[in-house]
Amino acid sequence: MDHPVTPDGRYFIVRGRLWRMANPALDEEERTALVGRLMRARRAIRDAKRSADLEAEGAAHKTVDEVKRSLGERGPVWWDDGSPDLNRHMAKSTDYADWYSKIGRSRPGGS
Repeated sequence: MDHPVTPDGRYFIVRGRLWRMANPALDEEERTALVGRLMRARRAIRDAKRSADLEAEGAAHKTVDEVKRSLGERGPVWWDDGSPDLNRHMAKSTDYADWYSKIGRSRPGGS
């Protein structure tokens, strides 16, 4: 992966922001099927925007959300230790700040 992953494997970081990883408990076959469905839904969004089909775009956005929830990237967290969901938070303002400050400077474009 081109983006750093937090030591606990819960998030990857893009431009300093945490994004929740997929649930590692998903078996590979299920994960692959969900990712395929996600990519098809994203293409459907693109196509609907090109044709200005608001109904199709809305349906495709709904599918993206459903799939991301199935992957564990949205909705209830997939871990069970009571840690909060920090999805979309800036790493520097979380408990990952010290770790991120060390790895952020060593990566191209890191902050």
